[in-house]
Amino acid sequence: MPFPRVVVLGEILWDLFADSTRLGGAPLNFAAHTRRLGCEALLISAVGDDDLGVQARQSVRNLGLDASMVQTTSRWSTGTAHVNLETPGHPTFRITRPAAYDAVQITEEQIGRLTAWNPGWLYYGTLFPSTPEGKLTLVRLLRALPQAIPFYDINLRPGFESPELVLELLALAGVVKVNEAELHAASRFSGLPPTVEAFCRQGADRYGWKAVCVTKGAGGCAILAGGEFAVANGYPIEVADTVGAGDAFAAALLHGLNQQWPVDEIASFANRVGALVASRAGAIPDWNLAEATGVEETRRT
Repeated sequence: MPFPRVVVLGEILWDLFADSTRLGGAPLNFAAHTRRLGCEALLISAVGDDDLGVQARQSVRNLGLDASMVQTTSRWSTGTAHVNLETPGHPTFRITRPAAYDAVQITEEQIGRLTAWNPGWLYYGTLFPSTPEGKLTLVRLLRALPQAIPFYDINLRPGFESPELVLELLALAGVVKVNEAELHAASRFSGLPPTVEAFCRQGADRYGWKAVCVTKGAGGCAILAGGEFAVANGYPIEVADTVGAGDAFAAALLHGLNQQWPVDEIASFANRVGALVASRAGAIPDWNLAEATGVEETRRT
């Protein structure tokens, strides 16, 4: 299978840690990791007309991403999120809104360009479409790109995860990725079973998902795709921080699905990529495909 073209819609922001400031935002992280896997990723977002925006735009280019649809606005400042790592493996975020990415506007000329580009996938999360304008932008892109498989990485953030919104976004999705906490939230919102396999199967039946994945941190993951269900153990590594590991996992999941690998191989590969990123500081650390395929050698004894 050819490497896919992926439209990535959502936030660019700076993660503010106690000791550092790092570029992030789940969509940006995801786009960068898909690029590492050989995909063409086109990021749609916005930064502010400020120093952080200038730095963000240059960093996006340095990551090898197409920044032609990253807009600059004077309406709001470049996005930021305060990150708390006090609970190992479970970072929490305090996000400043509105932010520059909330000012994204798509023109008819850009719609025409995207249509001609003919992407195979469209990635979105919950934060960006949590405003009416953001949701309208997402729906407009979905309608303009009916051939693109909608990939929904839930990524719930406190204050921006209304049940009504999550249910709408689940219904729009072709592929869904959740972690265990998000599974239980989606189960409460939707009435789907809270157990992993039942959630996956009944969700696929109700919404028509092509695939659904539940990540379990160090415990690995479970994936349903094409009616086949697989569970894969995690890779115990020395964790630096887990910020961005889920986004790397999502990129590897999309890669495996696009290549039509067996479900157990997709699960194992996604676990390896997520573990590799978690073993290094930052949401987008340096890594390459050769390292991802050899991550088993880094297992602790």
